[in-house]
Amino acid sequence: MGRPVTLFTGQWADLPFEEICRKASNWGYDGLEIACWGDHMDVRKAAEDPKYVADRKAILKRHGLNCWALSAHLAGQCVGDIWDERLDGFAPAEVKGNPEKVRQWAIEEMKYAARAAKNMGCQVVNGFMGSPIWRYIYPFPPTSPEMISAGYRKIVELWSPIFDEYDKQGVKFALEVHPSEIAFDFYSTERLFKEFNHRPTLGLNFDPSHLLWQGVTPHIFLREFGDRVYHVHMKDVAVRLDGRSGILSSHLEFGDHRRGWDFRSLGHGDVDFEEIIRALNDVGYTGPLSVEWEDSGMDREFGAEEALEFVRRIDFTPSQIAFDGAMKK
Repeated sequence: MGRPVTLFTGQWADLPFEEICRKASNWGYDGLEIACWGDHMDVRKAAEDPKYVADRKAILKRHGLNCWALSAHLAGQCVGDIWDERLDGFAPAEVKGNPEKVRQWAIEEMKYAARAAKNMGCQVVNGFMGSPIWRYIYPFPPTSPEMISAGYRKIVELWSPIFDEYDKQGVKFALEVHPSEIAFDFYSTERLFKEFNHRPTLGLNFDPSHLLWQGVTPHIFLREFGDRVYHVHMKDVAVRLDGRSGILSSHLEFGDHRRGWDFRSLGHGDVDFEEIIRALNDVGYTGPLSVEWEDSGMDREFGAEEALEFVRRIDFTPSQIAFDGAMKK
């Protein structure tokens, strides 16, 4: 179809913005999905300083790149999670260790992200929402339905004022359905939309890699929620349950060969990308396909370049004719 292919810079945030722009351009990417951390995007500056925005745009233009979306995953996680020391790794020094200050910083950061996206000419901010009930994923000690309902209500309470700002700026928020989020699979996503009364502000950053290892078929999920897909991540995963490994991965780090599943560079895992492209064509998605490169066993520069070639090859255009139309007299 010729959808634009972008590179998500989250896994490249150790590099200066100019450097990842140069690399992505040399590989042939059409643009970047810019991570709102590291040197890549300061949302508060982008929201308030026209010179900063002009500088980011100039760097992109100098390398022949565009930007369709910003990604604020880290701050978004801090909005809905119950604080522990892991969240301090996402927050600035002045709020670390203070749960309420971390949350308030994150709420404001997500509002700034909407203004930054508007100033950058983007219509979507991707990210996480966090979850106050992820720790209840296995219901022991016993978890009541009311505890789950209270968790969803808390997310609605926290995120509704943020979404008000998104509406004001004309920007959508695309949740990446993902373990540790309030919506992590099919039915939790269905419920989240219902809890927000199907508010159009809230959509999805579709990523098949987080669904497949859970046993959810990505293209079925995509067809069900197609009208809410505001952005797409291209990422692969390999599932290898060998009789020893389990789906919960035994607290083993990514890259450990004993894990029951692990992320892979595109085309090296088990995701059926042909079915995903067919589904995207059917639901009418014409936005970017963003390579989120993660593979502990492969050099990332080799992987990023090869992944681009893979996406270009698989992104076919739907037929404009009936294949049996020429058989008619």
